[in-house]
Amino acid sequence: MTILAQQLLLGLLIGGIYGLAAAGLSLVFGVLKVLNVAHGELIMLGGYGTFWAVALLGIDPFASLVLVLPLSLLLGLGLYWALFGFVVRADEETRVKNSLLIGFGLALALHALAVRLWTADERSIITPYGGAVVSVGDLSIPVVRLLSLALAFALIGGLHLLLRHWRWGKAIRATAEDWQAALLTGIDVRRAYLLAFAIGTGLAGAAGTLVSVGYSVSPSIGLEWTLKALIVVVLAGLGSMIGTFVGGLFLGLAEAASAAAFGGPYREVVGLVIFVVVLVVRPRGLFGR
Repeated sequence: MTILAQQLLLGLLIGGIYGLAAAGLSLVFGVLKVLNVAHGELIMLGGYGTFWAVALLGIDPFASLVLVLPLSLLLGLGLYWALFGFVVRADEETRVKNSLLIGFGLALALHALAVRLWTADERSIITPYGGAVVSVGDLSIPVVRLLSLALAFALIGGLHLLLRHWRWGKAIRATAEDWQAALLTGIDVRRAYLLAFAIGTGLAGAAGTLVSVGYSVSPSIGLEWTLKALIVVVLAGLGSMIGTFVGGLFLGLAEAASAAAFGGPYREVVGLVIFVVVLVVRPRGLFGR
């Protein structure tokens, strides 16, 4: 029973990163109606950004967020201006089709760039507190993963407050609800699109930092994290960042439970099963509006 509880606990900890990774994808799709299938590669770049910050500057990997997050925001601005800004000029159905094509091309380009810069080997970050654990009864909680969960929750909470109380956060929400009505009320819809895409990319970079610290990063993780984020978005639905975070926790727990019950290889299958079941039974997701 203790082993099962330990596995569920670890599933909960990685679920927080799933939620953060999915939040950026959910925001971009919910506002722009653009499906960025290169989202996982943006997470990968965030992980390598942290790896470089630790290797070259010698700073704490969690502290590297003060560099990775703004740089990821700037990357999002650049990608929007260079690629996705043209996509949102079309109708919503065409946006999805065109964004898929652009996203696949971008994913391949970023993967090739990562292999060129860092080779195909996995990279992990070693910290002085990497082996530290917090004991609660018979359970051992890795400090690194506990910090990752706390930071993921803090970032999601910050995003929630930003969208609720910031002037442009409200504009982003209004644009997500109905961009035509938002336009009629005087909202600069193009700027709302730009900010939403930049914030989504920033969240992806931050998720990459947490992935690199608690786990490992390589050029090939992009597709895996895109799928994880997409599963969480479908599970949680659009319209609630807190709901997206809860969806990530649920996926982490489901993977851990399936691995404990049926073996490690089945942990990847349960996410796909959830994806299909939710699409059939509740297409709007558990928290979608």
